[in-house]
Order: sequence, then structure tokens, then C-alpha cells
Amino acid sequence: MSLLIVGHRGVMGVEPENTLRSFVRAEHEGVDVIELDLHLSKDGELVVMHDADVSRTTDGSGAISDFTLAQLRELDAGQGERIPTFHEVVEAVGSPLQAEIKDRAAARVLTGVIDELGLHERVTVISFHDEALREVREHLPEMPLVLVTGRSTPTAPERARELGAFMVSCELQWLESETVERCHADGIKVITWTVNTGEELDRVRELGLDGLVTDMPEIKTAARRAS
Repeated sequence: MSLLIVGHRGVMGVEPENTLRSFVRAEHEGVDVIELDLHLSKDGELVVMHDADVSRTTDGSGAISDFTLAQLRELDAGQGERIPTFHEVVEAVGSPLQAEIKDRAAARVLTGVIDELGLHERVTVISFHDEALREVREHLPEMPLVLVTGRSTPTAPERARELGAFMVSCELQWLESETVERCHADGIKVITWTVNTGEELDRVRELGLDGLVTDMPEIKTAARRAS
């Protein structure tokens, strides 16, 4: 069975992360799923950015929540790209999406957009935060959920089961075979982040994982060649 390949913030290793340019490139490179991150602007729009602050990835500074969408549009997100809205990403690419949410407020807005646009089959909601996933489950009981974990990876099987998540996305350095086995025993799929080298890809195969998240297009090529 071939590995599920998730493009991290598009293909952020070669394009400005979480931009339309990055998402279109990821689709062109043939990843299976595109991962992106969502926050709310000051006026309640779902905008695509990883950090809660704009300073790392744009030429601005300050919290996203202090900017209206119009103000965010004025920032350069890399190579002249603008911060996209979730709606724009949905229109720009046709690939399945993993939409990462940071809080319950963004979860509520996202579930409304999923309903409005009929994205139930195309979008998977992912989060580190149990409460955000519970909010999604409350509004969309059939929505596929993915629990993301870092240091808390050893607890992933139990948390995923309690949340009704069909998959966990675990940080590779904290992922052990025993955790993978417990997930698989419960029918929970396991993918890992972030896999950018051949050595990390070897570890993915050693652990018997179902997929991986990568910044680099060549990892997709290497994974396909080896499968």
C-alpha cells in the first residue's frame, strides 16, 4: 500500500508557505493532500497562516487578530504573494485539504464554510487541540478528524479514540512503534511530520506508517519509487 503524502503548507520547502503559489505547486507536484493552517482576521474571515502573528512570514508585524482582511491583503507573504482566504484556496486547487485549526472560534467558522460550500468529502479538519476538534464534532458529527501531536504523541491512541478521530499526525521524533501498534489496533491511521530526508523516510517505513507530511516535492517522488 502506498503512503499518503501530505504537502505541508503546500510545499513550503520550495515556495512561500501557506500561499496560493505553494498550494498550486503542491497540486502540480502530485501530493495526495494539501495541509494548511487557519486563523480568524479581526473581521472574522478565515485566513491561511500558520502563526498567530504575521511577522515571520510577511513584511508586517502584529497579531493576525488585530488586522482586518483588507489590511492583511496589503502584506507581502513572500515573492509578492498575498495571505489567502480559505475560500480562495478551495477555488485555486482541487486537491483534498487538511485544514488545521487552533481554537474553537475558528472551528465554528470553518464548519459553517464547510456546510456552505459542501466540502464534507474534501476537507479533513486537523488540530493539536482537543477542544477545537470537539467543537467541529458538535457541529458536524460525521466530519473526519485528525489529531495532531508533538510531545504528547504517546497519548495519541487514547485521545484519538475519545475524539472519534480516524487518524493521528504525530511528530516523528516522538513516535515509537508501540504507539503506532496501539493506534492500528484501534483502526486509527498514523501519519507523521515532518519528513524531509531519506533517513526520515526510512524511519516512516520502519514504523509501518500510513503516510507522511513533507515540505519537499522530492520526498513524494522517493516515497512513490520505493512503494
